[in-house]
Amino acid sequence: QVQLVESGGGLVQAGGSLRLSCAASGRTMSTYTTGWFRQAPGKEREFVAAISWNADRTAYADSVKGRFTISRDNAKNTVNLQMNSLKPEETAVYYCATRGGSAPTMFSAHYDYWGQGTQVTVSS
Repeated sequence: QVQLVESGGGLVQAGGSLRLSCAASGRTMSTYTTGWFRQAPGKEREFVAAISWNADRTAYADSVKGRFTISRDNAKNTVNLQMNSLKPEETAVYYCATRGGSAPTMFSAHYDYWGQGTQVTVSS
């Protein structure tokens, strides 16, 4: 069992930045491919970004390319999502998830463990 904890969410103005972190309780994050997803009220959960276990591959949703960056910090045992130029429509609960496979897939069904999520609110 892997327990994931997200942090770094909050309230930010449109155009601002936030940095989310995902940590695994009792496990080494660098052994898992990790993805970030988000879910806005009344909408389905959607893929944001993912990174392979050894950080040799990343994947991004088209809507965040060039603004968001996913990375690993092995010293802190976290996977981070740097979000710049945030938009009000990106207000959502952001979740991190891990999978045992190596591919940074965009499909939520491919991920085995999920965190509880962190709220990101972007004001206009």
